[in-house]
Amino acid sequence: MVGRHEEIKVLTNLLSTQEAELVSVLGRRRVGKTYLLRETFKDHMAFEFIGVQGGSRTEQLNAFTFSLQQTFGKKAVPNIIPSWLAAFQILIELLSAKPFTKKQVVFIDELPWIAGKKSDFLKGFGFFWNNWASKQKIVVAVCGSAASWMIKHVIQNTGGLHNRVTRQIHLQPFTCSETKAYLHERGLKFNDEQITELYMTFGGIPYYLKLIDKSKSVAQVVNTLCFKDNAALKNEFENLYAALFTHHQSYISVIKACYSTWKGVSQNDIIKLTGIASGGTLTRMLSELELSGFIISTPPFTNAKKETLYRLIDEFSVFYLKFMDGKKTSDWNLISQSQPFKLWQGYAFENFCFRHIQSIKQQLGIAAVISQQYAYQIKSHQLIGNHQIDLLIDRNDQCINLCEVKYHHKPFIITKQYAEILRLRMQHFGWESGTKKTVFLTFITRHGIVTQAGVETLVDSEVLLKDFY
Repeated sequence: MVGRHEEIKVLTNLLSTQEAELVSVLGRRRVGKTYLLRETFKDHMAFEFIGVQGGSRTEQLNAFTFSLQQTFGKKAVPNIIPSWLAAFQILIELLSAKPFTKKQVVFIDELPWIAGKKSDFLKGFGFFWNNWASKQKIVVAVCGSAASWMIKHVIQNTGGLHNRVTRQIHLQPFTCSETKAYLHERGLKFNDEQITELYMTFGGIPYYLKLIDKSKSVAQVVNTLCFKDNAALKNEFENLYAALFTHHQSYISVIKACYSTWKGVSQNDIIKLTGIASGGTLTRMLSELELSGFIISTPPFTNAKKETLYRLIDEFSVFYLKFMDGKKTSDWNLISQSQPFKLWQGYAFENFCFRHIQSIKQQLGIAAVISQQYAYQIKSHQLIGNHQIDLLIDRNDQCINLCEVKYHHKPFIITKQYAEILRLRMQHFGWESGTKKTVFLTFITRHGIVTQAGVETLVDSEVLLKDFY
């Protein structure tokens, strides 16, 4: 298995303890939660059940009954189970009657699908854990893509499952270097630049990466998966949010609002764009989208809470809204030669940098320094106009890195004229922010920089695309 070393270590350690363990695994849909648990626990799996998307209580119980029959035999399980309490009582009896020589695992997948508002699933599951499983040498693993639901109803449960979870894992998408390892393991020999293009389109989502045909170029891959008739990801955007959220169209409207301005939007902007009223509902939706990995909130450098910006960070969602949503042109070869494509690349590379902030810090030699990253808008100035600092790294060691992010196909040339703009920008940032910290200018580029005579000392540090790998 590529990557996931820390997660595998945590899960493997659960098998060696002498007590019961209840592990909760969260993560964006398609990120590989089920695969991780199945592969790690494959020699210990006593019972596995995955919920039915959109299924009623009866349908979920019927599916659970079928899983019991498949695992323990039809004769051992009644054809109809009336309640979740009865379902878990039967599971207890079946597990108790089966002799095991090593620690066993019970795995329940997509918990939010199973435990709807009118379901008594959590009562039954709480009974199962409190009255039997917690006293056994067993691992119970629960999994869900709706991260906020899992946190509220499992990790922070105030009922029978209160404080019962012994381990938590929040599974993240692959980094670009893990994506490279995954693709190469599957026989796809793309170089770093090609992998970056794929990453900026699909992100580090194993399910999407698994669909890539090794005989095709990057352009062919994108065309095949997104634009051709019956393309595998043609309806993925709608399906993705529908699988995670009730009333998912409201969440999609928030996603589109967060995408409307590349640098991010405030809550007030979202209210205007969506018509969703200010208050707890919108706050909850934003929290759920952030916990699920689709958006990030970037508080302003001044920490004025009302100006917190919400930015769409999910790579595939950005790509879909830019090139697929309601678009008539479906020839990727044409699109990829256009000016909008080049503009998207610049924005996507900024998101790439936010996603890989730890790699940037590693290259700058500040990996161990506590920091916070921001996008920063410099107010209008007569000499430099309105300017955006692509990435600002505010460090606890009394330093700040102002990062210029450039995704050019050749080394970026810093002319004397542009150098003067950079100097004024840094100076104006100091005046406007009032910071007393040392300010460094950092360039993050695809192929490095070239400076004209007289400006060689302006840039303090560089991060190149190859450094991310």
